[in-house]
Amino acid sequence: RAGGDMWPLLQALSLAPPSALSRLPAATPRYLRAPGVRLSLDASALSAVGEVEDAAPAPDLRLVAPAKVNLFLRVVGKRPDGFHELASLFQTVSLFDDLDFWTSPREEGAPLASLEVTPDSLGAELIPTDESNLVVRALSLYAERVPSSPAIHCRLHKRIPAQGGLGGGSSDAATALHAANRLAGLPVSQETLIEWAGELGSDCGFFLSAGTAYCTGRGELVDPRRPLPPTACYLIKPAAGLSTPSVFKALGLEPGEAGPAGADPADLLSRFEAGDVYNPDLYVNDLEPPAFELMPELRQMCDDLRKFGFQAVMMSGSG
Repeated sequence: RAGGDMWPLLQALSLAPPSALSRLPAATPRYLRAPGVRLSLDASALSAVGEVEDAAPAPDLRLVAPAKVNLFLRVVGKRPDGFHELASLFQTVSLFDDLDFWTSPREEGAPLASLEVTPDSLGAELIPTDESNLVVRALSLYAERVPSSPAIHCRLHKRIPAQGGLGGGSSDAATALHAANRLAGLPVSQETLIEWAGELGSDCGFFLSAGTAYCTGRGELVDPRRPLPPTACYLIKPAAGLSTPSVFKALGLEPGEAGPAGADPADLLSRFEAGDVYNPDLYVNDLEPPAFELMPELRQMCDDLRKFGFQAVMMSGSG
């Protein structure tokens, strides 16, 4: 089902194999690079971001930033500090944003980080290019902490929709951190980059892993896991979306209160890693009930998809 009240994406996307600096063939069409892409493993793997090869004159560095899905998401409880304790299996998929980077010498009075958005980006008119954008914040953070690094300008082409539980903004930020480090000669360790990414957003650090990870805490504690079996994944994004704060508020937990009863996250993880990826009982998201309350059409959409014969249907992230 596409068009009308649906964002026009009903696209078969393979779960991206955990590989880093995955090289995409130059002949791959720029706008539809995601479907059917086979990401190759690179011995110098550092993160889940991919490098675009292009024979034409190019920026100093061109990367792709993958979307993710939560294969399960358990809310363990609400902490005294107001954050929710989570346990989730994150997995990248082959839907990407493009990010191009140019470097220049630092100049007094000139910005250390800047951003432009391509006019044909998804939702281009709604994407800020100031410090409220996670890409600019990531580049600025790196520039502040690595004084020897150059000034960086980024051009962003968005394909990953916002408010879809796909982590597009976090992935772009992590990719910007990775790019800044490469363009500075890799002076910062991967572990430190993941820590810095956690300051930008709860799931940013995941996108500096190899593509499959068990994430806990607010989502910032990243435990890389071995690759899951390649699996077809269909993404459907309604035109409307839900903000993460509104969904957690609707969950209604008080500080110190435990989350909903349900399957042990460790058991879910072990069963996924045993290859039981087609078992619908493993696809658990504790944020579905509050999201369905806020947007009942999401529940109807999931029910329709099950009637169409999809074996496992779930909402990713907070919707």
